[in-house]
Amino acid sequence: MRWTLKPKPDYTKVTALSAALSVPENIAALLVQRGITNYDEAKSFFRPSLSELHNPFLMKDMDVAVTRIEKAIKESENILVYGDYDVDGTTSVALMSSFLKTKTPNVATYIPDRYDEGYGVSYKGIDFAADNDITLIIALDCGIKAIEKVAYAKEKGVDFIICDHHRPGKQIPDAIAVLDPKRDDCNYPYKELCGCGVGFKLIQAINEQSGGTINDLLGYLDLVATAIGADIVPMTGENRILAYHGLHIINTAPRMGFYAIIKQVKKETLTITDVVFIIAPRINAAGRMKHGNHAVTLLTETDINLAAKYAQEIETFNKDRRETDKSITEEALLQINDNSEKDCKTTVVYHESWHKGVIGIVASRLTETYYRPTLVFTKSGEKLAASARSVKGFDVYNALEACSKHIEQFGGHKYAAGLTLLEKDYENFKAEFEKVVSETIEEHLLTPEINIDSELDLADITPKFFRILKQFAPFGPGNMHPTFMTKNVRDTGYGKCVGQDNAHLKLAVQPNNVPKSDKRGIGAIGFNLGNKCELTTDRKTFDIVYSIDENEWNGNVSLQLKLKDLNA
Repeated sequence: MRWTLKPKPDYTKVTALSAALSVPENIAALLVQRGITNYDEAKSFFRPSLSELHNPFLMKDMDVAVTRIEKAIKESENILVYGDYDVDGTTSVALMSSFLKTKTPNVATYIPDRYDEGYGVSYKGIDFAADNDITLIIALDCGIKAIEKVAYAKEKGVDFIICDHHRPGKQIPDAIAVLDPKRDDCNYPYKELCGCGVGFKLIQAINEQSGGTINDLLGYLDLVATAIGADIVPMTGENRILAYHGLHIINTAPRMGFYAIIKQVKKETLTITDVVFIIAPRINAAGRMKHGNHAVTLLTETDINLAAKYAQEIETFNKDRRETDKSITEEALLQINDNSEKDCKTTVVYHESWHKGVIGIVASRLTETYYRPTLVFTKSGEKLAASARSVKGFDVYNALEACSKHIEQFGGHKYAAGLTLLEKDYENFKAEFEKVVSETIEEHLLTPEINIDSELDLADITPKFFRILKQFAPFGPGNMHPTFMTKNVRDTGYGKCVGQDNAHLKLAVQPNNVPKSDKRGIGAIGFNLGNKCELTTDRKTFDIVYSIDENEWNGNVSLQLKLKDLNA
């Protein structure tokens, strides 16, 4: 691990903010690091307000989109809400379809089959619309590169409104409206919305046009918060506002589908981390193992008994998904070893029988083992399909673009992408990708990095300090859980390895300058740090990097350090 300590923020700003907020300087420093330098900015940060959401009509084509949807409603046209099969796509479809059904009964939904149709807008979906007298498709979390398919729909008399957040290509589809804040010609103030976020801006605009207020839309925010967490978009600006209020809905008045999932896992209060690791995988499992329609059905169900039934089905899909990705990961690791590719700058693996629904998860798992840009391929019809994952600081999308002569189709983000290619091009692509990455990646990016906000004395870790820290949530990119470093600590003598195969490290740490007779310390747990146990024995001193959390045991709650790494 590389430990990178962030530069100390401007001390003048820190002291001024500390005085204005009546908080310790170490709290003020964390805020200044996040660009918060005065009382009003701090108020917006700690109490995100829906009144600070931007006017949706600032987004390019929003007025055209609203006018076209109003016409469809007025003239009783059939509308198809179309979305990708992942969490962002299925929550988007659930959001848009349930909102439109409050305006018109003529709404159908469509999620493409991951295996038969692949990612994004499909000809099969357009044919479905044309065959069923549907004259308007609203595509969510996809469509920004569907040039030929939108043209095909136009020939069939089907209009398109695209709500996407992926990077556009050189050409924009000739749709009625293309809502994407990443368009070069879009001046919308916030560029980092997820697909469901763009969909929410559209229903916000429709609602405003008919005289409604933001309070009419609160019940949709649980979907938006889930998509924000799952799609790993920055937890800043509008995303932070929407996630903050969406979490409140999840914990106080969730839709029946979420309620059924939460009841299954017996969790009282969910954080955004819980949403990412509890709700999102279950929603994703439907599209991975069966069909994304199951997720939309669960998320739009209003009957608790039916929701419980659908949630149980999805739980089964999720269990199958876990078993499948575990076995494929083991096979992929063996392939890397057999091919003597441990020392490459990239991981590119392929087997025709690997389950297409879990190759993205497997790519993430392989990145945890060999920290480098990773692609996992499987057979998909006549072609090969892959999921790509990257490491912090390296743009895998640009790397794929540099290999585009070997690729049929690709799309995605800086850190995650998908692609298809012909089987005959696989080996050439693999060699080219290794070459491109080797020539462009900086060597230090191939070592995992821990970004440390600041050094901290153990004495500063108090219940009051932690209460303020908790209010920094929801956490995510751009507002990560604060990480601290403390030097020269030691274990009080109660440290031990715990868990299966002694994989984890449990300590009670104290400053090394307290008397050895003082056995008081703060609890610490280091998951997968059992191999560092030797560094903590015999009252040795060591440095730690950690976040602060709560530990509940037998009804007692105490502060606990979650160790990320430790070094002698």
